[in-house]
Amino acid sequence: MFLFCGRKRDRMKALYWEGDGFVLLYKRLESGQYQWPMDAEAVRSITPQEFRWLLEERSIHQPKVVKKLASLLPYRSKQSRKRL
Repeated sequence: MFLFCGRKRDRMKALYWEGDGFVLLYKRLESGQYQWPMDAEAVRSITPQEFRWLLEERSIHQPKVVKKLASLLPYRSKQSRKRL
């Protein structure tokens, strides 16, 4: 996939090869700007998760994206823990 951004950084195009042809995706922001590299040295590959964040107008530099395990487990009262 190749990503392109306009000069104002409010429009993005994605070019994706699907095996038998290209798919062109286009998104224009009503307000705000995409986080985009300003020079060739800052260009890098991104993960599918970072691409999703980019489309959602989030920062692709999120150091704390893993949820804590405790928040995923169901709550147990002290009495039910004693029985285990």
